Amino acid sequence: MGKIFKTIFSRITFIVLMGIAEILIIWSLLHWFGAQAEWISVVLRVLGAIVVLWIINNSRHLSSDMMWILLIILMPVPGTVLWLLLGANMLSSKTFRALFTGTAEARKYYVQDEAVLQKLNEEAPEDRGQFHYIAKEAGFPFYENTGFDYYGLGDDGYPVMLEELKKAEKFIFLEYFIVEEGQMWNGILEILEEKAKQGVEVRVMYDDMGSMMTLSGSYARKLEEKGIRCVPFNRINPILGIIMNHRDHRKIMVIDGKTAFSGGVNLADEYINVKVKYGHWKDNIIRIKGEAVWSYTVMFLTHWNALRKTDEDFTVFRVPQEKMPADGYIAPYGETPLSNEITAQNIYMGMLNQANDYCYIYTPYLIIDTELINALILAAKHGADVRIVTPGIPDKKMVWKITRSYYNILIEGGVKIYEYTPGFIHSKVFISDDNTAAVGTINLDYRSLYLHFENGTYLYGSKKVLDIKQDFMDVFPKCKEIKAEDVQNGLIGTFLIAVLRLFAPLM
Repeated sequence: MGKIFKTIFSRITFIVLMGIAEILIIWSLLHWFGAQAEWISVVLRVLGAIVVLWIINNSRHLSSDMMWILLIILMPVPGTVLWLLLGANMLSSKTFRALFTGTAEARKYYVQDEAVLQKLNEEAPEDRGQFHYIAKEAGFPFYENTGFDYYGLGDDGYPVMLEELKKAEKFIFLEYFIVEEGQMWNGILEILEEKAKQGVEVRVMYDDMGSMMTLSGSYARKLEEKGIRCVPFNRINPILGIIMNHRDHRKIMVIDGKTAFSGGVNLADEYINVKVKYGHWKDNIIRIKGEAVWSYTVMFLTHWNALRKTDEDFTVFRVPQEKMPADGYIAPYGETPLSNEITAQNIYMGMLNQANDYCYIYTPYLIIDTELINALILAAKHGADVRIVTPGIPDKKMVWKITRSYYNILIEGGVKIYEYTPGFIHSKVFISDDNTAAVGTINLDYRSLYLHFENGTYLYGSKKVLDIKQDFMDVFPKCKEIKAEDVQNGLIGTFLIAVLRLFAPLM
């Protein structure tokens, strides 16, 4: 009875009810306007036509925007209203105006050491276009005096996180999509509380929607009472609007400006296989040390100060770094819906275009546009061994069905698809040719590539890239290679999947 009572009076129930109420109000107003004033309907239809032309003329990912085009063509009045609520300019939101301004101002902290970039270009002239894009166009510098360690399971990386947190002397920054009370988070929280008592600056930021099912609406206040400064990212409100569709999917932990952690792992028990939800949970954590940690520090402070203005000068958090043996280059990067630059997708496509021997990919979701489909197939046709590993046990069956709907065209184009038989694979990793990898939070789906705030770490030339390759080689024998005949949906199934694909941006 207690659980039922809690569910009935939870903020989730309130938000759902308010959303339903809002949809009913909009429908009632449209019905009333239609009866009272035909000219309003005419105006919306004309506006709908203008919106469709605008989308076609300005879209950077037209196949994904097709949902809005068809919705407006088929239902001009409600389709146009929905676009105005969910697809129009997000800068009408105060939160996103602050993020837009803060992101622009933070650019001054990303400074490329030109000597490092020149050395990188001289060592690998065949890849200089990718380096130029990341450093100059996307604006995320490469660092040389740095290093990383890759952990192919959250189970292995989590103890290292705890070990590094215990060493903190000055500050700890955490930015995660999901935080859930349990063994993993409680182990971290215990250290955070102790460090806060010692005078260490501790800040925690979690996505309010991502943690809606796992934390109470008052959880931030509870952390503040423990001496931990806390900001829920993009607070949920029941008013339907575009800003609710853009979430902070990043995973960042920065300790004293000397160590950073990222990867696919959120701070909840299934990510370290303490709680089993969808079979064995395959994920990863990456630890970065040295100069490259600065970019992750700036990423965190940019979001923090957009929501809670605290720091006038980020450089107070930049610390002298010990020189490390040079072993490759690292460029941490961010993805944001506030820019027309599709950084993550461009980096992925750059890796596919440059792959000669192989390109291996982990992704839990595969909902991609024609550009990525063609890039994957072209890499395979160029002779590269292109393999994509997806879950064998899905966490969202509808999304899994859409993911599998892309298998046929990819398999026919020479791409190999593997499903991780033991359970759910949540890692988001690209690796190619033994020298290049990208490890981060960015799925191969519409949300990660276009809607969410994300982050990744681009790795080049390090011997430790082979650790990532070995992780793939260990996983392939645990997978089932999918053939075209394994994913036949029939005429009706194919039609239904095609309809579902159109609404992928809302899933």
